[in-house]
Formats: sequence, structure tokens, C-alpha cells
Amino acid sequence: MNKSKAGCQTIGCKVRSCAYNYEGTNCELDSIMVQPNSGCHTGNPAEESLCGSYKSRV
Repeated sequence: MNKSKAGCQTIGCKVRSCAYNYEGTNCELDSIMVQPNSGCHTGNPAEESLCGSYKSRV
């Protein structure tokens, strides 16, 4: 991450099943880790990566 942006970004998130989701639109974490989806190289954004910081609400 660019040092000038550290601590200055917001994280939008609509994954309501995540424990860190706030009011259905934002992430309460200070930062997230985005990880590649193993063995997938389709170019489709929905298939290429996963939020490694996800934690189930349940």
C-alpha cells in the first residue's frame, strides 16, 4: 500500500454474513487482506480473489 494512503481509505463491503460488516455497507476493520483464489485465472473479478480477512458472523 502506498504510505500516503495508509489509514486514509475506507473499505466498502456488502457481505452481511461477515462479522466485520457495519450496517450492510462498510467494513469495521482498519485494513483487509485480499487473497488470490487458488487455481483460478479466468479474469472474472468475482472468481479471482477472496477477502482473507472475512470472519463469519455465526
